[in-house]
Amino acid sequence: MLTMLLVCLSSMLLLNGYTHHMFGAEPDGAVKPVGQVGAVPPSIRTGGPVIDAGPGQPRSASPAARTIALTFDDGPDPVWTPRVLDLLKAQHVHATFFVVGTAVAAHPELARRIVAEGHQIAAHTFTHANLSEAAGWRRSLELRQSQLILAGATGVSTTLLRPPYSAETGELTDRDWASIQATRESGYLTVLTTQDSEDWRRPGTAKVIANSTPRGTAGQVLLMHDAGGDRSQTVAALAKLIPTLKARGFKFATVSDAVGLPSPTHKVGLLERGRGLALIGAMRVSDAVLNVLTWLLYAAGALCVLRAITTVVAARRHARMRDWIWGPPVTEPVSVIVPAYNESAGIEAAIRSLVASDHPLEVIVVDDGSTDGTADVVEAMRIPGVRVIRQANSGKPIALNTGLQAAHFNLIVMVDGDTVFEPDAVRMLVQPFAHPSVGAVSGNAKVGNRRGLLGRWQHIEYVIGFNLDRRLFDLAECMPTVPGAVGGFRRTALERIGGLSDVTLAEDTDLTMALCRDGWRVVYEERAVAWTEAPASLDALWRQRYRWCYGTLQAMWKHRGAWVQRGQSGKLGRRGLTYLTLFQVLLPLLAPVVDVFAIYGLVFLDPLRVGLVWLGFLAVQMAMGVYAFRLDGERAGPLWTLPLQQFVYRQLMYLVVIQSVFTALAGSRLRWQRMERYGSLRAPASTEGFP
Repeated sequence: MLTMLLVCLSSMLLLNGYTHHMFGAEPDGAVKPVGQVGAVPPSIRTGGPVIDAGPGQPRSASPAARTIALTFDDGPDPVWTPRVLDLLKAQHVHATFFVVGTAVAAHPELARRIVAEGHQIAAHTFTHANLSEAAGWRRSLELRQSQLILAGATGVSTTLLRPPYSAETGELTDRDWASIQATRESGYLTVLTTQDSEDWRRPGTAKVIANSTPRGTAGQVLLMHDAGGDRSQTVAALAKLIPTLKARGFKFATVSDAVGLPSPTHKVGLLERGRGLALIGAMRVSDAVLNVLTWLLYAAGALCVLRAITTVVAARRHARMRDWIWGPPVTEPVSVIVPAYNESAGIEAAIRSLVASDHPLEVIVVDDGSTDGTADVVEAMRIPGVRVIRQANSGKPIALNTGLQAAHFNLIVMVDGDTVFEPDAVRMLVQPFAHPSVGAVSGNAKVGNRRGLLGRWQHIEYVIGFNLDRRLFDLAECMPTVPGAVGGFRRTALERIGGLSDVTLAEDTDLTMALCRDGWRVVYEERAVAWTEAPASLDALWRQRYRWCYGTLQAMWKHRGAWVQRGQSGKLGRRGLTYLTLFQVLLPLLAPVVDVFAIYGLVFLDPLRVGLVWLGFLAVQMAMGVYAFRLDGERAGPLWTLPLQQFVYRQLMYLVVIQSVFTALAGSRLRWQRMERYGSLRAPASTEGFP
């Protein structure tokens, strides 16, 4: 579904980009043809402005004496075309309008008015492309689409074509002639000019009249414009020119009437008109899509800037509170619960790091039906104060509840089986419990296996994303998640909410939200450092984050009532859930739009400007990263991979969110996704920190 949406979105942008940014912006007369002229037949160079370059001897035709074929290029225009039509109607004059397909699609009612009032409508390509310079495929596309647009807007087709940037016959080059021959193969007669009003220069009304006035009695094909800018001089000149030339004995006619050709316009069938209407509809939809995307892009940019400002300001304020004392030092023993399912690779390092703690504790390992001998590994260690409870596989929440029932102490620390603690982590983690309002404490989980590129990217995400957010949540008193890797809980708080629930896949988020809604405060203790093993492959990372994201969506939906409640629950709802909705759901959903629009900008807009915007975004991310790394006491070296992260890792993360949202909307139940463990972490050798 996502692929289909992106394909449709890309198609709409491609159509919009082609129709709005692949045309020639210069006026017709401003581009002078340059090149060889040897291939142009002499009869054409000295002949009339209407050219038939068909098989055999090329032919041309000129207007009859004292006959002027008024022609208007580049329209229709919503401002100037109606004024020109009004003036022609008042003067009882018919003209030929060489219209641009994209302009007709934007204003089909004006094209219908041109036909309805007896004027001749003809093609000026689809996007005002220079056919002499265009490749064959584009020339064919320009001609075909311009005819479809005419068919859809007016119900007629035409065999008359004026190539953009064409001039008089004497100025034709070999490339122009080749293009004229190619368009004749498509069934077109080419109409050039014999007299150019040069109204595109806007030289003044008098000069336009002088340029448009015939020097003798020969018939003329007069070039004027009803679009492409301010055409007030054109309208003013016409108002004087037409009566003056009529008084001199000139008559005005369409191109075909002026040279004695049969009518070049023909009614089209229902199928052809339907296809034309479909193309017009697609172009309008593409315009609407671009407008929506533009606003979404602004929204995404605003969200990014808002998140950067709020998190950095909050982190700065939170850093000033590092020496905050919650009360008398907490020295009471702690029960550490380690739920374990097939954790034999890393369980020994996790247990040894816990028993090396400088705070009194007991360790309860709940083996949840492991098949790899996890419980045997722990029992073989024979460490006093470490107990093993075996149970049939029931899931992590049930394993934690089992450990909770077996715990001896009032303070509970929950630890993943792959997590390695710093010696002072438990002591730091429980200090906020000196305040009676604190029901849970989030520790500082760090990525331990960060040597590879994927590990560095996850390390960056933990420091810039998770930890900055936790500082903000702490200040706003709306912490939505105490990570399963390192979290402390007050036993009475857990018992009051009935322990852990297994109705979501993010049991840690569900538990934290339930505590907040019960009136407990959840805080962040950055000094309680634990090291976790991050996924070592993209597949494992995808499965882990998919479970996290889907579980978070489940928990948000389960606790949606917090939005309308008061107290601590209301803070979670209106602050925490709103933040999660904006920055962890909506912003990732907008991310593909940003990427697709960036490609659109590189192809159709100003690549330099798009590149500067991207560099500005990257600079903001880099500044946030440097500050976050400094707060966490980390070296900034891994940040060199941040630009690469924007091209690979970020896309992976927002695809996870998108798939999770679609899964949730479809009502599917996602099964538990367990990450494969490699046992890459080791217990810290001393209190100086993990190497």
